[in-house]
Amino acid sequence: MTQHHPRIFFIGDELISGLGDVRALGWTGRVLARTQLTPPIFPFTFVYPEADLYTISTHWETDVLPRLDPEGDNRLVLGVGSHDLDKGVSNVRSRLYLANIIDTAVKKNIQPLVVGPTPRRDVSPSTINALSTAYQEVCRRRAVPYVETFGPLVKHEQWTTDLALGNGYVPHQTGYGLIAWLVLNQGWYQWLGINPQ
Repeated sequence: MTQHHPRIFFIGDELISGLGDVRALGWTGRVLARTQLTPPIFPFTFVYPEADLYTISTHWETDVLPRLDPEGDNRLVLGVGSHDLDKGVSNVRSRLYLANIIDTAVKKNIQPLVVGPTPRRDVSPSTINALSTAYQEVCRRRAVPYVETFGPLVKHEQWTTDLALGNGYVPHQTGYGLIAWLVLNQGWYQWLGINPQ
């Protein structure tokens, strides 16, 4: 008899891939290591380096939809990042792209969860906070779990130190550990319908 492993599709920019983590786990690997399900999760990761949400919105269906389990539990984790700011995309447009991704996923019976943008060294905190707030509002209106990373990390000493070791956008090992902790403690287990590990 075929086992239907829950399929979780991670999509996003280079933060989804764990770029810069010497342990090569990133936050997604750390989260999965703390998530015990029977049968185990079948994870898929699709990385769009330095991509804004428009780019992700035009590619993710091609990558994800052919790999869905038509009889199983399919879920989508979207790491929204903040490259929209680099491309000059307005917050209104960013909200629209996020809403389109979420709405499409829900129509395809894929349960979404969104991980918000992290602080960075080259963009003012107020600018990223405004973007995160916009994303959070989209998720709130659709009753989709949103993991807020900006607020908890913006003045976190370990995050700031770790970010300084990288390129100002991606952290190193400690930073990914902090993101993983936030994901695990802001609704991950509830989203999956299991008890915390």
